[in-house]
Amino acid sequence: MTPRVYLIGFMGSGKTTIGKFLAHDLKWQYVDMDHLFESEKGCSISQYFSEYGEENFRKEETLLLERVSTIPNAVISTGGGTPCNQHNIEIMKKTGVVVYINVTPENLSIRLQKAKNGRPLLENKTGEELTTFIREKLTQREEFYRQANIITDGENVPFSTYRTLIELCPYDEIN
Repeated sequence: MTPRVYLIGFMGSGKTTIGKFLAHDLKWQYVDMDHLFESEKGCSISQYFSEYGEENFRKEETLLLERVSTIPNAVISTGGGTPCNQHNIEIMKKTGVVVYINVTPENLSIRLQKAKNGRPLLENKTGEELTTFIREKLTQREEFYRQANIITDGENVPFSTYRTLIELCPYDEIN
């Protein structure tokens, strides 16, 4: 089986919830890249964005991905934009199985309406404006997300199915 699993998808898709469940089920370490970033930098991602900008954040995010890609037996939840760089998606695919948790823009909007704090790309967006923003961002990110080894329906696939999907995806054939 693969030495690690990367969960990708838009913010609010369930990467953290599914990641914790899967790590527990596999008896592996769970790594949330957003939380690790904040812990190491001593500030929120929102604060980091404000102070240093998105470009610097993305550079630091790639460095963090390079480090976590060496952790054995880990389920890694990435930030929503982490795979949206060809170098990053290649790192993930070379070092593990990549699972895209796909959720519709409408459902993401409902989920994120309740959890916009600390998400710099969503600040000051409400209702249809939020749904439109999500739809546009998803359109930009789909080319990267769709490179995943496994694409799941993040609205209907039971958590228990993730382990089976990963076990059925032979790691040796991925590389």
